[in-house]
Amino acid sequence: MIELSSLISRHARYRGDAIAVVFEEQRLSWTQFAARVAQVGHMLRENGIGRGDKVATLCGNSLELLELYWAVPTIGAVLVPLSPLLLPSGVASLLAGSEARCLVAQAAMLPVLSDIRDRLPPSVIIIGAQGGGGFVDYAEATAAQPAVIEPAAVDDESLFNNMFTSGTTGEPKGIMHSHKVRALYGSLMAAAFRMTPESRTLHTGAIVFNGAFVTLMPTFLLGATYVLERQFEPAGFVDTVQAQGITHIMMVPAQIVALLGSPCFDPSRLASLQCILSLGAPLLQKDKDRLNAAMPGRLYELYGLTEGFITILDRDDAVRKSGSVGVPPPLSSIRVMRDDGTAAGPGESGEIIGRGPLMMSGYFGRPDLTAQTVRDGWIYSGDIGYLDEDGYLYLVDRKKDMIDSGGVKVYPRDIEEIAARHADVREVAVFGVPDERWGETPLAAIVLREGATVGPEALRDWINERVSARYQRVSAVVVMPDFPRSAAGKTLKRELREPYWAATRRRI
Repeated sequence: MIELSSLISRHARYRGDAIAVVFEEQRLSWTQFAARVAQVGHMLRENGIGRGDKVATLCGNSLELLELYWAVPTIGAVLVPLSPLLLPSGVASLLAGSEARCLVAQAAMLPVLSDIRDRLPPSVIIIGAQGGGGFVDYAEATAAQPAVIEPAAVDDESLFNNMFTSGTTGEPKGIMHSHKVRALYGSLMAAAFRMTPESRTLHTGAIVFNGAFVTLMPTFLLGATYVLERQFEPAGFVDTVQAQGITHIMMVPAQIVALLGSPCFDPSRLASLQCILSLGAPLLQKDKDRLNAAMPGRLYELYGLTEGFITILDRDDAVRKSGSVGVPPPLSSIRVMRDDGTAAGPGESGEIIGRGPLMMSGYFGRPDLTAQTVRDGWIYSGDIGYLDEDGYLYLVDRKKDMIDSGGVKVYPRDIEEIAARHADVREVAVFGVPDERWGETPLAAIVLREGATVGPEALRDWINERVSARYQRVSAVVVMPDFPRSAAGKTLKRELREPYWAATRRRI
């Protein structure tokens, strides 16, 4: 039996004086944090929430959200984190689809919820950071509660959370993880990233997304210190790492690019870092090279699916295998499959599939989609890659992003790596657009570095002079101030692509 529901009270007993959480000016010991978790748990129970009930959150990074992340499983309920960046229609849809019995929302979301109250399930209890409007007041309802709580009895397969995907490739799906899976997130990631109870983890991205759990779970499992900030900003990030002696961070590539390009980037002020973990999207080679040169022996890279398998490129392999995303952790397996269902050989591209102890329980309410993704115990990723002779995985692209130009497969990432070498290019996204002759052809959307003056035609010619094949030449370059992104920071290629294909559909 994995007693994840008793984890916080365990640390309060045995590591009570150690610092558990730092948020802005607040520094809470494990004893203090456990008391707050207990009060929130009692408050939820007082509002009729119990084992198996779904508790949705609509909050940005805050101490309250961290409390909820542990109070909800402590009482045996199921956590459903939602992004406060959702549109009102998305909030209503996901609340109904998740079958949430309770919603805890930050103050800024209460007017939105008031406006759509008639579109929300009538049984949903809404708890607000400031109350009002007929909503329960979070602080008031919590303050008078007891500071000790008896954790609910749950088994290993009881649900810990229902995580909705960010929707970068389509409609969000609710991914269910058990208490056992979340506990294994803690133990496997702690080992992979060389974490100890003395580690100090910083997180500056939104913790409503699954990537946050990659460092959150091992930090809380070990009783280490978790430093949370509201959002990422390069200068503040450097200040916090230096002031707090941060040892472990998780960043998406867009944050790494912003940090490397900031005038405040100073490796000497980041000397405490032992682990810089990149995940969420491929990190371009030029950015890997620059980070490895400036801060050697620290970069890890993680590739994986929320659905349940991962690979990790260890910091000791970061240079030797720098184009790779590593190998599966212990107890896990990956394969690369041809279209005919047979295993591809070394260096041969195919669909990446994987399995292991982190596998989801399924998509909430969608057994049909679960059956499409999980086949014979293997998760089919929809990503294209290959294994080298040593078994290290290399990503090629997503199946859905692959461009079919005159019957030839064109992988956008190959072109992106070339375009990113230009000194004036900060970020690049290549995707297919309609072409009367070839069906579709590559187009490059580019975000320039600050102060760059190069024009799109010059960039197009520069890229086309360096690609390895004629079919990789881009038809055009579009310069943009920034890319559309999910709330998790991922570039939304489908939104970049949509206007071009919408015009074609109108002609038809």
